[in-house]
Amino acid sequence: MIAAPSDKQHSSKRSIIEGLLAYGSAELVNRIVRILVVVIIARQLVPELVGVAALTLSLFELTRVIANIGVGQKIIAAPDRTLEAVCNSARRIFWFWCSMVACIQLVVAVVLFTFFQQGLAAQMLAVLCGVYFFMPGGLVQCFRLMRARKMATVAKIGAVQTISDHLLTGALILAWANPWAIILPKLLTAPLWLVMMRRAEDWSVNPVHGYANRSEMINFGAAVLATDIMLALRNNLDKLIISALLGVSALGSYYFAFNAGIGIIGTLATAFGTVIYPYLCNQKSLADAGSTLRFILGAGLIIFSGLSLAQYILAPIYIPLIFGEKWLQAIPLIQILSLAGIPLLLGAIASAYLRASGRAALDAWLGLAVCVAALSAMFVGAHFGLQQAAAGWVIGTASVISAYSLVIMTKFFKTEQEISL
Repeated sequence: MIAAPSDKQHSSKRSIIEGLLAYGSAELVNRIVRILVVVIIARQLVPELVGVAALTLSLFELTRVIANIGVGQKIIAAPDRTLEAVCNSARRIFWFWCSMVACIQLVVAVVLFTFFQQGLAAQMLAVLCGVYFFMPGGLVQCFRLMRARKMATVAKIGAVQTISDHLLTGALILAWANPWAIILPKLLTAPLWLVMMRRAEDWSVNPVHGYANRSEMINFGAAVLATDIMLALRNNLDKLIISALLGVSALGSYYFAFNAGIGIIGTLATAFGTVIYPYLCNQKSLADAGSTLRFILGAGLIIFSGLSLAQYILAPIYIPLIFGEKWLQAIPLIQILSLAGIPLLLGAIASAYLRASGRAALDAWLGLAVCVAALSAMFVGAHFGLQQAAAGWVIGTASVISAYSLVIMTKFFKTEQEISL
């Protein structure tokens, strides 16, 4: 018996909610475990050793952004008839690209050792290159799970790996007070992720199905990668601006406020975009796409309006209660940054929609515009004070994202209405 359209739409909406709950729950548990481990690290290691580990992990995270080439998005969007060919090509691209990223990170390690006399950080960064040789074996499986809308499975695997990383870090720190105890779990849990992905999705290369056009896939992936790089720059260069213009003390308050506030909402907005992308791909008709997009917008606005409002109102209560009186000065910053919650949601939805409709290049250019606007406005605001700098970041981000999101959504729904008439 074929399900009625209304039943399919209801199932799709329920699946979206389940995916969001899975990612949200995983992020909540991850945050709790991470806080506990940070407390252990702070008690066991002196600041200098923590600084070496932080430098290594910062460089690792920035380099790993390059590994997120958007070829996997092509797997999610591929029609059934070309899926296997796309997966075959994607696997080759993943192996080549991850090997290149490992080489880039190794070069960074050599530079650290040769020019900055950071021998320990260079050694640890070189060891972390091993992570990139576990990734290609499970990336195709990961994106096939997303394509099948098994978001709960992907979220569970990611949570298990991350929590295992944190717990192993805590155990090693207690037994061995050394920066390597923070670094090694990143490498040791990579095989765990690979095994879980391959068990969750039984797939292997089959040359019989042929190979898709790799240049087309790489061009699409490069545009997605450019967008992710813009996001990484927007979320990291702001710290350099604060440090340069307002000093290290102001940076400490801003860094805390960002991670205790908008960092959480930003992570959830990114997860929201990840969850909804498969539902925006390969829609049977414009009407189906319109119905799905309306539900996504409605659900997202309800969820993120509540989160932003709760953070704004409750910050004066939970900050001193959880983190202590010394962080009271960060409360206004958290409240200001929480105002970016809705714009970040709209940006995630618009980005997912543009990628699903094959306009990843436009998404990259819009990401560049947001990055420039946010950092420029922050630079201007930082000349007047820390709160003004935070307000500048929010205003720059919100103004550009709100403007292009309104244009994209208005044009889409107007087109849908004209076709239905």
